Amino acid sequence: MRLSADQFAGCGRAGRWVERYNLRVIDDATLMTIRARLAAELAPPAARFHPLLVAGAVAGWVDDVRHARLAALSDVFESRDGGLSFVSGLADVTTRTRALEGVARTLEAEGLLTAWRNERYEVGPGFGDSPWFLLERAAARYFGIRTCAAHVNGLVRRPHHTEMWIARRSPTKAIDPGKLDNLIGGGIAAGLSVASTVIKEALEEAGIDASLAAQAIAVGTVHVCREQPDGFQRETIFVHDLWLPQDFVPACRDGEAVEHRVVPLHDTAALIANRAGPDIVTADASLVILDCLLRLGAIAPDAPSRSALEALMHPACC
Repeated sequence: MRLSADQFAGCGRAGRWVERYNLRVIDDATLMTIRARLAAELAPPAARFHPLLVAGAVAGWVDDVRHARLAALSDVFESRDGGLSFVSGLADVTTRTRALEGVARTLEAEGLLTAWRNERYEVGPGFGDSPWFLLERAAARYFGIRTCAAHVNGLVRRPHHTEMWIARRSPTKAIDPGKLDNLIGGGIAAGLSVASTVIKEALEEAGIDASLAAQAIAVGTVHVCREQPDGFQRETIFVHDLWLPQDFVPACRDGEAVEHRVVPLHDTAALIANRAGPDIVTADASLVILDCLLRLGAIAPDAPSRSALEALMHPACC
């Protein structure tokens, strides 16, 4: 028997209490459409990939074409047993970073990267570990490094339901121009923490001051692992919920968002199911919204697609 929303809305992930603000359960047809769309967009890579190694550990993955291009840069890389390693003279974070800056500039001049960001990612054994090297953000997917980002669901409590703020990305963005997105989201650049990224992006993208942004609640992670035209996207997204005042209106300060809308939480399911037209939500943001729908009780515990939807957020290749 299908449980009603009133019966299950009090229970969330790991037994945490979820307030009873969403009394409508998303229908199975919509859930199946979400599953089909995201399974296609987030399909694991089908091409052969070669590891980029540092001291025997994998730092990135490149396909055949990119492997051949990098192997030709023999002053930086050596190709052995199907993988790439740094030459012996590049044995520390400083020398590797300097060499990769030159490589990235060469690739940019050849038109092989997305727009240059003047922002670097740390690449190491794990998030927060001492890095093997730093890499320009525009080259992250080319090298298939693991990146990390922080995204925030902007939520508003109404008397009988919950609403979510959605942003539209600028048409000039290098990645996913013009698509719908989470209210707040950004890559975690070198030298920044998850928390400091949330505060930075909240101010820049939505005009939220630090005191309010600091109230964002970390609720877990979702993962993306897929082949893209610009390379291999391997990303861990640190997900947050931020409950906003009822009279809050976002104000983008950095030009990265050109529109904001607030929609009932239940209606975000139709948005992330959409695969055509002007209102397509980025795959990354769709996962973050899906996670929110699962946690806040908008998807029934016994929904036929539930386990498949949960699996999409944690792919085996990550």
